[in-house]
Amino acid sequence: MVKQKNVCVIGAGVSGLVAAKTFVARGHKVTILERSGDLGGVWEPARSYPEVQTQSPKDLYRYTDKPMPDSYPEWPRGPQVHAYLRDYASEHGLKPHMRFNTTVIGMTRRSSGLPGWALEIKNPDGAVTSEEFDFVAVCTGQFNEPQTISHPGEDAFKAAGGKILHSAGHTDASSVKGKKVVVLGGSKSATDIAVHSVNAGASEVTLVYREPVWRIPYFIGGLINFKRILYIRAQEEMFRGWGLSLKSRINHAIAKPFIWANWRGLESMLKLQLKLKKCDMVPKQRIEDGINCSVPIATPNFFPMVADGRIKAIRGTFDHYDGKTIVMTGGERVPADIAILAIGFKLGVPFLPQPYLDKLVQPDGQYRLFRLIANPDLPDMGFVGFNSSFCTVLCAEMAANWLVRYCDGQLAKQPTSKEMYENMDMMLHFRRVERPAAGVYGGLCVAPYHFKHFDELLDDIGAKIRRRGALAEKFTPPDADAYARFLASAPDYRVEPA
Repeated sequence: MVKQKNVCVIGAGVSGLVAAKTFVARGHKVTILERSGDLGGVWEPARSYPEVQTQSPKDLYRYTDKPMPDSYPEWPRGPQVHAYLRDYASEHGLKPHMRFNTTVIGMTRRSSGLPGWALEIKNPDGAVTSEEFDFVAVCTGQFNEPQTISHPGEDAFKAAGGKILHSAGHTDASSVKGKKVVVLGGSKSATDIAVHSVNAGASEVTLVYREPVWRIPYFIGGLINFKRILYIRAQEEMFRGWGLSLKSRINHAIAKPFIWANWRGLESMLKLQLKLKKCDMVPKQRIEDGINCSVPIATPNFFPMVADGRIKAIRGTFDHYDGKTIVMTGGERVPADIAILAIGFKLGVPFLPQPYLDKLVQPDGQYRLFRLIANPDLPDMGFVGFNSSFCTVLCAEMAANWLVRYCDGQLAKQPTSKEMYENMDMMLHFRRVERPAAGVYGGLCVAPYHFKHFDELLDDIGAKIRRRGALAEKFTPPDADAYARFLASAPDYRVEPA
């Protein structure tokens, strides 16, 4: 019988909620520490820009035991996702486990020599205390700390009445009305904010971006939901994955001309549908060379607004501020009242001691994590939600189910440290040499290998059912209901109360 553990879950977003639910369901004692005043992570209203919505369709952005409401649109809005997460927490009795406005600022191994960690915690009243836990699940994700950037002349810009804020701080929809808005960045959040600013009555809107990238419309060709083309196993198999057998490598070589034609056809369709040439935004990179978690969805109306001039798109970046003007690296001067920096988030685990951080993160920023979840050099710890993807919620739930079994020594294939080291080295080589596109976000990106990643996790867990029917498995997107059945087919167990 497995002994009950005192488990700390750091973060109450998508990943933290499912990690807590999974550990509680096994019988562990769970404490959820959340530094903000509400659950939801990036979907917390205080962190959401106006009209934010999911990049993934609702049937791919859900937990296995809770569909999105039928009343939700195909791509739910931020408040709807937050309500969904709030209901999920209530239905699983997680709220009594939560402590808000509570920040983990440091951690060390237990001084007693027992397994586990002592966490240094800043409480809502400002007092710093130390608490010990047998196991820690880090669920802070990849969108935790806003990235920062500064340029000469900022103080004078602000003194003249200008505002500079990160996209995560742009929460007031009315703030852009009648203003000259300049958005820095090329992500979906950048294009979302640019389009919303036009619709909200900004007097001028400028988007400043480094290079054009391939963006995927919600409906490819205006007809087919992109999940039915890009989220299927048949498409995934066009990419050479890791650990391929000789036979698989030969098959890939034979199919190479057909795969090439597939991608050129998709590129031609996107150029035509999105009017990329008219907007002077045709990417230089082949689409298949950049498919990963950084591929953005095309914000509806973004390209038409660029084409007709409602959004002015400038290739480059900020050089400096000059009064109420922003000067670009190419010398162009753009009047501005508000600069919104959609420049992403810092990826890191700032509360982890440096010796352990050095074991986790390589000098080039690549993470050493077996299955993107655990590292034998960081005992009694795991990561949920660091396996970023186009179906984030399902990835987090799969990771949580793997991690609780790893914690309890209940994986059907419990890896040895040697096996984990060898696998991590192989994956680092894959990301650095065989497919550099897989190295974005520190290599913590599952896309486009969702099915392969899930297959590995299910194999480790010991799921007896891992496939749907042949056609469904090959040509339909991941199905949360199916994965509920797969997870339920794994060996079950409960922990013994302490």
